[in-house]
Amino acid sequence: MSERSEQDPSSPSPSPETEGGVIADDGAGFHAGERAVQDLYGLGARMAAIGPQVLRDHMPDQHRLFFMALPFVLVGSVDAGGLPWASLLAGPAGFIQAPDPRVLSITATIPAGDPLADHLVPGAALGLLGIVPETRRRNRLNGRVLRVRSPAEMEAEGAAPAAIDPTALCIDILVDQCFGNCPRFIRPRVAAPGRGGMTQTPPVAVADRLSPAAREMIAAADTLFVASAADSRASGRAAGVDVSHRGGPRGFAVVEADGAVTVPDYAGNRYFNTLGNMVLRPAAGILVPDFLTGDLLSLSGDVEIIWQGPELRRHPGAERLWRLRPRRVIHMAGAWGARLRETDGRVMGIGVDGVPA
Repeated sequence: MSERSEQDPSSPSPSPETEGGVIADDGAGFHAGERAVQDLYGLGARMAAIGPQVLRDHMPDQHRLFFMALPFVLVGSVDAGGLPWASLLAGPAGFIQAPDPRVLSITATIPAGDPLADHLVPGAALGLLGIVPETRRRNRLNGRVLRVRSPAEMEAEGAAPAAIDPTALCIDILVDQCFGNCPRFIRPRVAAPGRGGMTQTPPVAVADRLSPAAREMIAAADTLFVASAADSRASGRAAGVDVSHRGGPRGFAVVEADGAVTVPDYAGNRYFNTLGNMVLRPAAGILVPDFLTGDLLSLSGDVEIIWQGPELRRHPGAERLWRLRPRRVIHMAGAWGARLRETDGRVMGIGVDGVPA
């Protein structure tokens, strides 16, 4: 695919090239779905040069320290039916450990009702996003499950941390990719002291469509997280699951009359990890957190990408749109113990008029 203008792509739908039906890592850390979108916007050569510099197969020391200091982390996974899901895990200081540059360990309670617990088998792909709302810093990590241990198993190995929650699991993850992300559209927030962790058995509502309460939660959101995954044809370090932040003015994500959720895609780091995955596997999972109540709204379903056209005018600043039609919706009330309030910090990427810039 030849390179095109970054501002005016001439093709509305990128088509990834394959060899023998296999979509391989290009050596720069991107698979063919990501490369196809990069080429669509005339960025293929630039990303091929940048990829080896930023997409590492290990955690540098600063990333190890970053993850180990986090009070919560986002996790992307894929269910047996091929649908991606985004989840949130939290715990006391040190609930994440990085014993070496290739292994990350998370010890946390997974709320009943969260699909993540069903996906934790050795070899399963996971995507992680660490984010610090106060400073807008965020880092991504993609890898595979090495093993999952109970507190009793950890204690038998002499590895259980003090005062570990007996409901927690320890998830050891082998790192495939680790890289930083830009801070645009992250809304600065600070956590209330003394709160955090996950509720083991929150009230859970499961449906195949959005309830009125779920619609209101999305309409009020300025932050959501999206999980996506390459399909089974992908191989190498670039294959697997990603989970990423999306933000904007309140109500930037729109629930359509038919229950689909339309999300504007603003300018970012131009890696196109999420869109590249969607090109290969047209599905995604969305997690919408309520920072004031601890509610978590999780939905997963089929995705279409709207590359251009008059519909973009409904979303000022959007370069593209993607639309998720939920197959399953899970509302976990009060599942997250933290309470985050906004600060007066500037939201990078949103102008004074509230329009993404």
